[in-house]
Amino acid sequence: MKLLSTRFGEQAFQSLVTLMRLLFGIGWLFAGITKITEKNWFSEPGIFIKNYLMMALDKPNVPEFYKYFIEHFVLKHIMFFNYMIPIVQIIIGIVLIVGLMIIPSVLICLFMHMNFILSGNMNLISLTLYTSAFCILLFLNKSYVLSLDRYLGIEHRFKNIKQKVRKNITYTPSKAS
Repeated sequence: MKLLSTRFGEQAFQSLVTLMRLLFGIGWLFAGITKITEKNWFSEPGIFIKNYLMMALDKPNVPEFYKYFIEHFVLKHIMFFNYMIPIVQIIIGIVLIVGLMIIPSVLICLFMHMNFILSGNMNLISLTLYTSAFCILLFLNKSYVLSLDRYLGIEHRFKNIKQKVRKNITYTPSKAS
């Protein structure tokens, strides 16, 4: 009986992690679509993102180094970021939903989330998505259910990379002389 409950618990947990990956992907997909349809990033290019970044420069919780980055890099390339952000969000959303290249996709999500948070956009949704990304990475083996990574056998490639990284990071105390 204990074996049955353990197996059921493991399958339930695996299903929850997979559901988290799917919902995370849907969230990213809709975030990109919303930027294009409701916030007019494509019909009125540069306006929304420029206003957002100008407000970020005035926020006291935005670090000075990030204000410098916004002012001297992002605002000078505003049109690139205007198109790149929603397109990447849509692509990453689709890729996460189908479960293709999960590790690189989640790492890109984390990078973009860090930028959203650094720009002063710290709210419950951002925090939830950021935490979800870490949970997907933490329980990565469980998130391969219903994924193209598993179907194509790509998951094993990433496991080898993860093992090599762990091997290089492993701490071995030196013997005292």
